[in-house]
Amino acid sequence: MRELLQDRFPLMSVLRREFAGYDRSQLRADVLAGITVAAVALPLALAFGIASGVTAAAGLVTAILAGFIIGGLGGAGYQISGPTGAMAAVLIVLANRYGLEGVWVAGLLAGVMIFLLGVFDLGQLVNFIPTSVIAGFTSGIALIIFIGQLDNLLGVQTGAAENALITLSHYLKFDFTPNWVALGLSVLTIVIMIIWPRKWGARFPGSLFALIVVTAGAVIFSLDVPVIGSIPQTILLDQRLLPANIPWDHFGELIAPALSIAALGAIESLLSGAVGGRMIGEKMVSNQELMAQGIGNIVIPFFGGVPATAAIARTSVAIKSGGRTRVVSIVHSLILLMAALVLAPVLSRVPMAALAGVLAVTAFRMNEWEEIRHIFKRRFKSAIFAFITTMVATVALDLTQAIIVGVGLSALIFVFQISRSKVIVMPVSEEKMRSDGYEMKTSGERIAVAYIIGPLFFGSTTLFNEAMEDLDSYQSVILSLRTVPLLDTTGIGAIEDLIERIEARGGTVFLTGLNEPVRRYLERAGILSALGEDHVFWSAFEAIVAIDHLHAGKHPTDEIAAAPAT
Repeated sequence: MRELLQDRFPLMSVLRREFAGYDRSQLRADVLAGITVAAVALPLALAFGIASGVTAAAGLVTAILAGFIIGGLGGAGYQISGPTGAMAAVLIVLANRYGLEGVWVAGLLAGVMIFLLGVFDLGQLVNFIPTSVIAGFTSGIALIIFIGQLDNLLGVQTGAAENALITLSHYLKFDFTPNWVALGLSVLTIVIMIIWPRKWGARFPGSLFALIVVTAGAVIFSLDVPVIGSIPQTILLDQRLLPANIPWDHFGELIAPALSIAALGAIESLLSGAVGGRMIGEKMVSNQELMAQGIGNIVIPFFGGVPATAAIARTSVAIKSGGRTRVVSIVHSLILLMAALVLAPVLSRVPMAALAGVLAVTAFRMNEWEEIRHIFKRRFKSAIFAFITTMVATVALDLTQAIIVGVGLSALIFVFQISRSKVIVMPVSEEKMRSDGYEMKTSGERIAVAYIIGPLFFGSTTLFNEAMEDLDSYQSVILSLRTVPLLDTTGIGAIEDLIERIEARGGTVFLTGLNEPVRRYLERAGILSALGEDHVFWSAFEAIVAIDHLHAGKHPTDEIAAAPAT
């Protein structure tokens, strides 16, 4: 029982391993890394709060609580969680449709789902989604974030829309006049972030410097541009989830968005943990990480925050800054808490245009550029199709539908790829048998070997049946299944049909090269008992020798023992 609990809830073993040999020098490195991560997370938390359709304060509260709760309980000590761009793209649509209560309830439900994924160790399910689909999904989210910030970039207000394409259509009418001051501040923010030297960014992030410069300029010159507005100096916001304001009338409608949030949260967290783990040579305990993500997202709505997940960018900053344990996440949360309690009046004067500039650059950088270049440069057609389809679906549909399209497409691509089986039919050559050291006693002209390469299932049986049509002129047919990793009921049916057809005209079928799973399936189907074990051999050579002796009216000799595995 104790071992079962440790498997299901492995936090203590994770902590013992993480802090084994922990000393003062590592503590210092973790604290400094936490300060660096906080500097990166502060502008992003404010920006993603706005991008989620809620408030900057909600984004800040989310980052603080996620750092404490998820970081403290997670299965990867080096991981940093908080509001992310991908999640913001889901939430903006949800907020427009159901309001803040809808965001909170969907986040709570998603937290429960993610927690259960961890409890039942189902995190490995995300490994079945191809990288091309993930890249397409990420690029679609990047477009949603950028399009969603056009109002703030241009200093205009076009109103909410159901999806990014409808939002974009508002701008294509060109019936608005940009606020040139706001646009100038956006461009200045973007330029600073782009030209900010990478080596400086390791010490002080360009996004934070850009916000400081732009905010200072707006205050000094009294520029008339929209700003963030009041930020409460607390982590318990007035606008938060309360039992009294749960939208029970729309509760059922929120299950599908909650599934989207849960799937996205699990995917982002596990991908981030895998990337971070490779950077430092440590393995994430995925079920514990998912349980922590679930608990965090269950708690956060009651404080007024938005759904959180692990962030690859902030996690990599933590690792590159020397951080190795969850102390980094906790320190980063403490710094953000101090900022909320002390700097709230200053943060409230940050121009919305500056946050839009930060998000524009972040959206560009969040694309999986290396993966995109890889699939297009090498012209992987199925991967290109999956990437483009998923990206378009993400932008054109809501995120729930996009995830369904992406997962469904993943399954279709998988089926298509493994269905590329081959069937090679080769008549027995007496010269080839002679070169292998066996002199045939009868003519081999009526013996054929059919080599099946790849799985024999519903996606490949048409090819199998077409190839088997060429075998009607042979008396003995040998099916070599050595390279068949699996069968399904359709494949079993195709083999049964072949046996019936060959035997109906007086011929015989032999099977060779059966691996254990294939043999078990053929036994369960009754094929082996119907054929008889004397029709099953390890290699095609053995089967040919046995058939030759059978035709000659003799028993096989020790020549079979020398048979090659074919």
